[in-house]
Amino acid sequence: MVKLKIVRLNQNAALPAYATSHAAGMDVSACLDEPVTVAPFSTALVPTGFAIELPEGYEAQLRPRSGLALRHMISLPNTPATIDADYRGEVRVILINYGKEPFTVSHGDRIAQMVVARVDRVVFEEVGALSETRRGSGGFGHTGVSGISS
Repeated sequence: MVKLKIVRLNQNAALPAYATSHAAGMDVSACLDEPVTVAPFSTALVPTGFAIELPEGYEAQLRPRSGLALRHMISLPNTPATIDADYRGEVRVILINYGKEPFTVSHGDRIAQMVVARVDRVVFEEVGALSETRRGSGGFGHTGVSGISS
């Protein structure tokens, strides 16, 4: 279990919480003084009212909620959004409305999921060539439906 420090920046903020005992992501809620309406094909930056301190070697990812995507075409345009371990500001969520109708976000609405994950840093080793594999350089659908190429 990883312990995170969290600061409630607004007394009315709901802190992230797991909805079930096996949930991978914590629900993240909007912290608003008044509702925000996201017009079709527009974005809105929605505050959450909290800030976190991640330990070195971890990140938090913000992801869309499947119910909002299915029922209202609401998503995150930069999914997954990454919160770095050295960020100390308010967690805010960029929502995008891919639907045909305006979507209104109210205070306390669950707007995203947050997953905390370990991050391994890499060191590149520049080489003259890469090892051969069966797939090679095939991409963008290469391993998908038979008969359809990239």
